[in-house]
Amino acid sequence: MNLFQDFQLALAQLTDRKFQSVFWRSIGLTVAFLAATFYAFTFLIGWAIPDAITLPFIGEVTSFGAIASGGALIAMFLLSAFLMFPVASLIIGFFIEDIADAVEAKHYPHLPPADNIRFVEIMIDATKFLGIMVLANLLALIIYFASTLLAPVIFWIVNGFLLGREYFQMVAARRIGMAAASELRKKHFLEIWLAGIFMAIPLSIPVINLVVPLLGVAVFTHQFHRIQSRS
Repeated sequence: MNLFQDFQLALAQLTDRKFQSVFWRSIGLTVAFLAATFYAFTFLIGWAIPDAITLPFIGEVTSFGAIASGGALIAMFLLSAFLMFPVASLIIGFFIEDIADAVEAKHYPHLPPADNIRFVEIMIDATKFLGIMVLANLLALIIYFASTLLAPVIFWIVNGFLLGREYFQMVAARRIGMAAASELRKKHFLEIWLAGIFMAIPLSIPVINLVVPLLGVAVFTHQFHRIQSRS
């Protein structure tokens, strides 16, 4: 029940101006990042692939460059859809303090200001999280194809673990430091993983999944304070 209450509180705060500001900035940066990657990829393909090649028994193919570029662009477009959520998660990592501050200002006004996490720490952790998330999902693709019926469940389990690990720890680190946050996360591993799985379910819905990083930070902020008060 506590998990659903955390989610309801986070969902109700989506109309908060601070939340909306973070959401639109993160979406803008996500689109800009993917667009820049797409442009760079297009440039490299155009530079690396010749306009024409000579094939045995066929002769010169003058449209080879256009065909190869078209196929590469389609592949990049599909890859962008796969990367949309991981990149959005990376971007939202830079706004974790803004989101957690907004949650605490509304629901925990008695708390003193939290310690700011150093930008370098945020940068390293967010980049590491992006790498782990992409790698884990690429490896999970093998299982997805091997067991189609279980694919959604595997997707939720893997990403639920990743979401809980990242967002709970970063939220907690604002209050108790990175080392203590890591210990607290390990101590309440199953509870945090369950919350992560609950947040991972909407990832299966395109466009809606872009809201998940924002909601996730808010949900884990509530969960952290519940665990702290219980302890």
